[in-house]
Parts: sequence; structure tokens; C-alpha cells
Amino acid sequence: MIAKAKALLLKYREGIAYLFFGGLATLLNIVLAMVFRFIGLPTTVNTVLDNILCILFAYVTNRLWVFCSSAKGMAAVREFVSFVTCRLGTLVLDVVVMWLGADLLGPMLIAPERQNLWFLGVKVFSNVLVIVANYVFSKLIIFKKKG
Repeated sequence: MIAKAKALLLKYREGIAYLFFGGLATLLNIVLAMVFRFIGLPTTVNTVLDNILCILFAYVTNRLWVFCSSAKGMAAVREFVSFVTCRLGTLVLDVVVMWLGADLLGPMLIAPERQNLWFLGVKVFSNVLVIVANYVFSKLIIFKKKG
């Protein structure tokens, strides 16, 4: 039984690690977004700042513990640039979803006293989209196994 569980963990290690560290990055993203909102930053500035911090966190965790990259020198630089470039694409997705959901639709649909809860819901929804896109980019482009 233990051997079977260990075999499954090894088989799905990458996906489990991605979910774990992606969950941490998502939690960090949401916490930062709410802190930035409460200090009064506009949604777009808020989203860009929380993404920059989370991109750095995600790169380190993805490189070391999810995809176990051993790239060195210029290969590591290319990997980092590729990672940041792809994440900038999903940053744009996040900014658009947050702008549409929190800034445009929120005031039209939701009472002012519920705006923070609405903002949080939009942020969670946006994070689901971003996580899926980031995994595809990471798996197929950034940390693609050679050979």
C-alpha cells in the first residue's frame, strides 16, 4: 500500500508540487491584492504590483521545486526571461479581468458596501484563469524537457 502511494506521488510529483507552490503564489497574490486595495491603490496598479512580487516568488519555486531546472549561465538567463515574458502575458490577462470585473462591472452590479467582497471574488476568478495559463506556459515553453 505504501509502495503504491509512493509510486503515485513520484508519478504525479510535478503536478502536486505545481499545485502546492501555485496555491502559495495564489494566496500571496490575493493577500497582496487585498492589502494594496485597503491602502487605496487603484486596481490596475494593485494588480501590477502583486503580480511582480508573485512572478519572482513563482520563478524561484517553479525552477527549484516544481520543474527542477538545472539550467546554468545563459540558459538560466533565457529561462528567466522566458518565464517573465510568459508571466507578463498572464499579468495582462489579470489586469483586464480585474479592470472589467472590479472597476467596470462591480460598481454597476454591486452595492458599495459589498465592493471589497466582490473585488476578492473577481481576484479569485482571475487567479484560476492565470494559474491554468501559467501552467501551460511553464510546461510547454519555459521548463520544457529537452529530448
